[in-house]
Amino acid sequence: MTAATKTPRYYPAEDAKPAKKVHLVKQNPPRIRKSITPGTVVIILAGRFRGKRVVCLKLLESGLLLVSGPYKINGVPLRRVNPAYVIATSTKIDVSQVDVSSITDEFFSRDKDEKKEGEQEFFAGDAPKPAVVSEQRKAEQKKVDDVLLKIVGSTEMLEGYLAARFTLSSNDKPHNMKF
Repeated sequence: MTAATKTPRYYPAEDAKPAKKVHLVKQNPPRIRKSITPGTVVIILAGRFRGKRVVCLKLLESGLLLVSGPYKINGVPLRRVNPAYVIATSTKIDVSQVDVSSITDEFFSRDKDEKKEGEQEFFAGDAPKPAVVSEQRKAEQKKVDDVLLKIVGSTEMLEGYLAARFTLSSNDKPHNMKF
């Protein structure tokens, strides 16, 4: 009888797992509620501007909404908002004259040249500088607000409605309310 194949002298400490095949899943386009359309006045429910009424300008590719206060009326700048955190009201305005075609998700991205500071630089440096709004954002905000303010001014009592904060008291029943 001949000897069988020789056993290896080395055994791996862990079992070798076969490599998994990566299946790229194509993302479906985001769905949005039928009540939220460009020109709809929506109430922001969360975040810094919660309770503010803003005008929805368009739906971005990422599925977020582009909204604006206008800034002069209630202090809300051009922002992206998740549609899950807004309530659509029955108030609608015509925003077809507002040009927001140049505003995309990249408009809101941060600069890539911002570098992270290490521990030494953090303790050695001065206090962090406050965020400065770029001139491009200011120009876009002014361009959008000029048209929006004309539309809002031509509608009776809309300016006061947008300026007022939305709140609930203990006797309010939101499930019975018509927005």
